Amino acid sequence: MIKDRYHGPVAMPRCVLLQALGEVSRTEAMSDYDEPSLIRLARASGDSSHVEPLNLGRRVRELRKAREWTLERAAQEAGLARSTLSKIENEQMSPTFELMKKLADGLGIDMPQLFTPPRKAQVNGRMDVTQSDGGQPHVTPTYEHELLNANLTKKSMLPYRARIRARSFEEFDGWVRHDGEEFLYVLTGAVRLYTEFYEPVEMKRGDSAYYDASMGHNVISVSAEDALILWVTSLV
Repeated sequence: MIKDRYHGPVAMPRCVLLQALGEVSRTEAMSDYDEPSLIRLARASGDSSHVEPLNLGRRVRELRKAREWTLERAAQEAGLARSTLSKIENEQMSPTFELMKKLADGLGIDMPQLFTPPRKAQVNGRMDVTQSDGGQPHVTPTYEHELLNANLTKKSMLPYRARIRARSFEEFDGWVRHDGEEFLYVLTGAVRLYTEFYEPVEMKRGDSAYYDASMGHNVISVSAEDALILWVTSLV
């Protein structure tokens, strides 16, 4: 038990207590227990593809062929000997800074683009609609979450409605915390937002907040009926 400045003694998860005592860093203290399972599951459905290390020679060849240039044409544009460009493309020599600058200028790109892998072709027109009361339920002792637009995977954001059942800070087993940033919007009722480093804030319908989600945070209802809020959590 440790003493919370607003509520007196509060039971805290062991990892948070160790952090408070300086025994582990903030990153080490953020265990699976701290990250809500709803967000943990959403992160797990994200893109876990392996990123191959960039091959400079292959990248130069791809840029040249994308312009439909021969070795001779590309070498001429860059002010290099054909043999020099051939060696670069075949990884037979490591180009100096000056050579890379000439290459970038000849190809009409900024130098960092020589080291940026090409984007994979993708359709940028995804959409998913969730009808009223058509969300995916996820109930906890303090919140009734309704996951929205669950049919889309590899999202950058996790939107969900939440009915706030908790009526006091003591109903939580310590702070909720997880990676990313979070947006909160009050749809109905009124809530009190507790955060680790700020005074509690009372919020009514139409009010919103945006905060660093690695900072401990909890929300309780202070209206007669359970408040309903919209939460949007970043997953990247």
